[in-house]
Parts: sequence; structure tokens; C-alpha cells
Amino acid sequence: MRVLHVAYLQLKRYGHTRVSWAQKLTYGLIKNDHLVQSFSDRDVAAFEAPLGIRDLGKKKANRRLLETVEAFEPDLVIAGHCDMISNDTLEAIRAMMPNCAIIHCNNDPLFVPSNVERIKYRAEVTDAVFVSTGRRELTQFEGSRARVYHMPNPVEPSVECFDNSIRPSAEVPIDLIFCSNSQNFTKRLEMIARMKEQLDPIMNFKTFGSFNEPPVWGRDYDRALQSSKMGLNFNRQEGLYWYSSARMAQLAGNGILQFTHSSGRFEELLPPESLVYFDEEDDLIAKIREFHADDHKRRAWAGAAREFFHKEINSTLYAQYILEAGLQIPFSHPYCWAQDINLDGTLR
Repeated sequence: MRVLHVAYLQLKRYGHTRVSWAQKLTYGLIKNDHLVQSFSDRDVAAFEAPLGIRDLGKKKANRRLLETVEAFEPDLVIAGHCDMISNDTLEAIRAMMPNCAIIHCNNDPLFVPSNVERIKYRAEVTDAVFVSTGRRELTQFEGSRARVYHMPNPVEPSVECFDNSIRPSAEVPIDLIFCSNSQNFTKRLEMIARMKEQLDPIMNFKTFGSFNEPPVWGRDYDRALQSSKMGLNFNRQEGLYWYSSARMAQLAGNGILQFTHSSGRFEELLPPESLVYFDEEDDLIAKIREFHADDHKRRAWAGAAREFFHKEINSTLYAQYILEAGLQIPFSHPYCWAQDINLDGTLR
């Protein structure tokens, strides 16, 4: 199948970035033997704009996308996070290619109001929308043109290539890690500050991007993960069903034991004794101390999470699910994250 994937490829970062869910989707599609053409809206807008001023290249980027569609003749267009591309352009693609399905994939949280509006906007003109929050939270998007689906954050074996669950404590110098460079819509750093006061004296707790520790990108981020036993999977806000940032897959996929809030209800999706769930701050600190003192248990739980993610929530299954749901092809696999939905996206 011929797939045109419209998403921001972050070309201007020149390698100083973390592999995104959009890149993992492209990798998965290619592994499933689909021909993929990528179109980076923001980069094209900057390339085409006078003096490289991106906003001045928006109209040209939309025209270039239509040119790409005409030349490539896709069977499926995936519009990811591509705010430079208008709904009018997606409608024009439909007019040009009436047999081409058009879907939207959105990996941002619903507690950001502008993202809710973005999803509603895309749902007006697409055949399906995929959101990284659990299906039970997505009823607000029903009733539009688009069918509504949940999608997970997958691991990609070429990216999440470490396995710290098989490495003894002496080989992994960072006891606990938390990486973040965003402070919008969150108060999580207040809790982490209190945790550092209690945990810093007894373990190596790294908080890259916060508390005067510089953020890490690219290979530096890879090295930080490779050096970590345990990690905090703190979202900017907790409580949304089956919602987590990509941090969950990054930690689990590399065999790093992670602590995540119980309100996400991931125990319904993941096997027992894989992720460590907590309710309150004192509960979390006690569990961190417990696993820090029991390296065998740390490795066993981290290994179970890594095995499950690489087997059941990987980029190949992820990409095939999005293609099958987007085109309403019967599911070829019992996707663990889709057990509560029908092929048309409705809840069972």
C-alpha cells in the first residue's frame, strides 16, 4: 500500500532529538512492506519561505503537499501533528483522490484545551482519528465525520534497544531517572523536589531538564537511559484513562523499571508485576526504596514489562493496527489496546 505520512520530522535539529511516535509509525509501516512517503510540514514551510521564516511559508507548504499527493498517488494519508496543513487542503486531497482514506493521529494529552480543539477540527474532514488516550475518554469526539480510536505509544526495537533488566546493579550507575523540559499544565516538579530531599542521600537520582540539570537529547538521552535502573513515568497531569507520555514505552522498552500513577488504569492493559503503580507520594517513595534495595525484584519486573512491550506494543503491530482501523480492514491481531472497541471504533 502507498502511504503518505504528514508529520513534523524535526530536520532542523540535526540529530539532537528523541525518536518520536511519528517516526516509529513510519518504521512500522515500512516493516509491514508498505511504501511510505514522508512530508514534514514545518520543515517544508521553512524551506519555501522568504528568509526561512516558517509562518510565511504556510501557503506554499499546503501547495507542495497537494503536489506530493498528485505525484505519489497515495492509498492512505496519515495527518499527524501538522498544524501548517489546513482542513481545506485535506478536503482538496479527497477531491483529487476520492478512493484515498485520510486519517489523523494525535499523541498529545486531552488536558491541553487547544489539543481538544485540534482533534475536533481534524475530525470534521478525516475518516478516522487516533488519540493516545484510552477510548473511554474519547466520547467527546463522537458524532463528527471521523471514527474514533485509541492508539498506544509503541516501542521500536531499533530505538528501545537496551535491556537494563538483565544488568546487575553495579553496571547501571543511575538509580532513578526523570527527564522533562516542560512545565506547562503541570505541578509535578513540586513533588519531585520533595522526593529529591528524601532520596538524594541514598541513591543517584538524576532529573535531566530540571533543578539545574541540563536536558539531554539525541545520543546523550540514549546514554542516560542506558545508565538507569529505574525511572519515574510522571505525566504533566494524571488521571486520564490509558494515557501516558511516550516515556512509558521508552522506559519499559529499555528494561528500566518504572513507577506510574495508578489512576491511568494501566493494570487493565499490562501484565501484573511489570509496572509499579502508586497512589500517593509516601506510597511511591516507599516502593522506590523497596526496589532499590531488592535488585533481583527490580530486574524481574522491568524484564516482564520489556518483554510485553516488545511483543505486544511494538511499532509493527502499532502501524498495522492504524492502517487496518483506518481502512476498516478486519484486525489481523488481537491488539491488547483494542479489546474494548469494535472495528468501527465504537465501544463494546
